Amino acid sequence: MTTPADQQKLTILIAAETYPPNVNGAAQFGYRLAKGMTGRGHNVHVLAGRPESGKSYTEFRSEATVHRLRSHRAFTHESFRICLPWEIKKEISLLFDRVQPDVVHIQSHYMIGEHVLYEAVKRGIRIIATNHFMPENLNPFLPFPQWFKDIVGKVSWRDMGKVMGQADVITTPTPLAAKAMHEHAFLGKVLPLSNGIDSAAYELQPGEQLEPHPHPTVMFAGRLAEEKHVDVLIRAIGKTPPELNVHLEIVGGGEVRPALEALVQKLGLGNRVKFLGLATDEDLRKAYILADLFCMPGTAELQSLVTLEAMSASTPVVLADAMALPHLVRDGANGYLFIPNDSDDLAKKITQILELPADQRAAMGQASRRMVEPHSIEGTLQTFEDLYRGACYEDKVV
Repeated sequence: MTTPADQQKLTILIAAETYPPNVNGAAQFGYRLAKGMTGRGHNVHVLAGRPESGKSYTEFRSEATVHRLRSHRAFTHESFRICLPWEIKKEISLLFDRVQPDVVHIQSHYMIGEHVLYEAVKRGIRIIATNHFMPENLNPFLPFPQWFKDIVGKVSWRDMGKVMGQADVITTPTPLAAKAMHEHAFLGKVLPLSNGIDSAAYELQPGEQLEPHPHPTVMFAGRLAEEKHVDVLIRAIGKTPPELNVHLEIVGGGEVRPALEALVQKLGLGNRVKFLGLATDEDLRKAYILADLFCMPGTAELQSLVTLEAMSASTPVVLADAMALPHLVRDGANGYLFIPNDSDDLAKKITQILELPADQRAAMGQASRRMVEPHSIEGTLQTFEDLYRGACYEDKVV
């Protein structure tokens, strides 16, 4: 879809704290948003940190013009980088002079988003703020006692309210996330708006045939981080009935992979658990289609794009009963929720699905596919474009 001839093309500045080559849901959303708005005929610029050391620079990519700011490695995380305010404030101001955006869309309240918002406020430019993060997501990377992490969390929530409260419209992927922003950041009006998914991209194409796995296969995709609790899933695989011969495919990379690999060897599951590492979009798509079951054991998911992708591939799901994941399960229809961090309950739910006849598992997968229809990427892009042009969607805010 392109911008109608009777509507002016917009210059959009997207401020992203994390962006490809980073691999996470927020980075993927930023990329899809930029690509979608460019496809609609708009002039799109993305401001993000450099993925490595060095001076700021600009690159011209197919989805947008991407401006990379000088960044520094966060010592507690292997890939996350931070931009220092005194290094980026002047560059942000100069970028506004060059780009002359009609609207800015920040993806978080941290360094880049905060200072892009302040510059937009100063210049009277329309601001959309989307929150993809829970401050608790940072806990695994803070080498401090829990009482200190609690203080950091409260400060981060307060800062979210202070920064995002200045935006014209605030969005977040789910009603549950909006509720948390009300309660902890004291933000009055938040629009729940799905990150969106191109569900047709995860279907078998006409004439396409894939060789099925010779054994029941559970799949996980995502960053291998502490809050994903992939160790709970690995332990659950070891507790499924031996005669089922359940296998697990783990797609993704991250800081806890060595510990997970050690756990697999300790449990004697080396021949049943496979680490696929970072996968191409096409390999990931095929993994979703071939999986008999998708599992997300994470407890800090604001929406979980990978779960939506798996559901688009008509795959049953077993998800932790935490954060926004319950919105993606109709118990017994497309899968089950399990008690977070409880490998016994997870093993039970996995077994319950994999012991079903093939036609009943297929019906669960089809139910998953139907459930993702309201999350159409085109609907999400249209809503954001409306917001950029001044719509407020007062009837849908919570």
